[in-house]
Amino acid sequence: MKFEIFKSEKNDKFYFNLKAKNGQVILSSQGYAQKSGAKNGIESVRTNCGDDDLYEIKEASNGKVFFNLLAKNKQVIGSSQMYASKSGMQNGIESVKTNAPKAEIDDQSVES
Repeated sequence: MKFEIFKSEKNDKFYFNLKAKNGQVILSSQGYAQKSGAKNGIESVRTNCGDDDLYEIKEASNGKVFFNLLAKNKQVIGSSQMYASKSGMQNGIESVKTNAPKAEIDDQSVES
């Protein structure tokens, strides 16, 4: 599992994804103006992912479920993909809790 940092061509912001070994995105960040913000976001995931109280469970209008990982100040650090079942979503949360603290960082952004 790894964190990938990338820069969007659409808005020049930096993002990170936490990806499983199979390449599936488990958690996606908001956009950051600076790469340092994305790196701080990754550190926040590592710091906060073990706290069950910081996972916010949501249901989309189409009935699918997803979760947000919150910082201690209740701001969203990252959001999951959509899951068809709550059990699938729980597996996603467990994967973040287990793997995020030791996931490597793959910086794919190119600074100009």
